[in-house]
Amino acid sequence: MAKRGGFPGMGGFGGMNLNSLMKEAKKMQADLEKSQEELAVQEFDATAGGGAITVKVTGKKELKEITIKKEVVDPEDVEMLQDLILTCVNEALRKVDSAQAAQMGKYNIPGLM
Repeated sequence: MAKRGGFPGMGGFGGMNLNSLMKEAKKMQADLEKSQEELAVQEFDATAGGGAITVKVTGKKELKEITIKKEVVDPEDVEMLQDLILTCVNEALRKVDSAQAAQMGKYNIPGLM
């Protein structure tokens, strides 16, 4: 029988102390939460139509601002304006996704990614 419980000859988890493992997990969780908080307050911009449309979103994927240049507004071609807005918003959201993936890539957690 092992003196501290567990299995004889195993030395804990591959020689790792369980307390050490728990401390590392807590530190990683705190670092991950901090990264998520930092990302949430960042803002991401995207443009479409050669700068005719600009949008700004947060890292939480909340739309903060849409700017449309007057010369793009054509009552005869509303569909083009709608397409430009969709393109621009989707690009900004892709930037958020990319930043999130980059942040999560710092953490090598088996089974998570």
